[in-house]
Amino acid sequence: MKKIWLFIVFTCVLLSCSDNNKTNNNPNIPNYSVNAYLNTNLPSYNNLLYISSPVYVANYGAKGIIVMKTGEGTYTAFDAACPNQPLVSCAAMTIDGIYAVCSCDKTSYNLFTGLGGQEYPMKQYRTELSGTSVHVYN
Repeated sequence: MKKIWLFIVFTCVLLSCSDNNKTNNNPNIPNYSVNAYLNTNLPSYNNLLYISSPVYVANYGAKGIIVMKTGEGTYTAFDAACPNQPLVSCAAMTIDGIYAVCSCDKTSYNLFTGLGGQEYPMKQYRTELSGTSVHVYN
């Protein structure tokens, strides 16, 4: 009986680690390489020292990236392209508090989760804190 439960738990863990989700398979946003180092000592990125103070960073990803501190040492980073619209039809999303708002359909996406109640969530990138720099990459 223990072996069956161990097998079930192991299978569940394996399936939950899958990268096959809608965030990474969005047909509206191409897979651009992102490798940004954001030094929080610089005025442009100083808001990243504070929880719930997102920063827009141009020239990365499809339409720039939006990065936000979510807790001590933890950050989220999302592409600023509207996830449910063709790439060429919309400007980069704008920041409204802890939300990113699509310029085309006015959908608001939560910057903690990337969810906005539409088919596709925001395209997420990995983040890592190293000293005073936030590394955003894929």
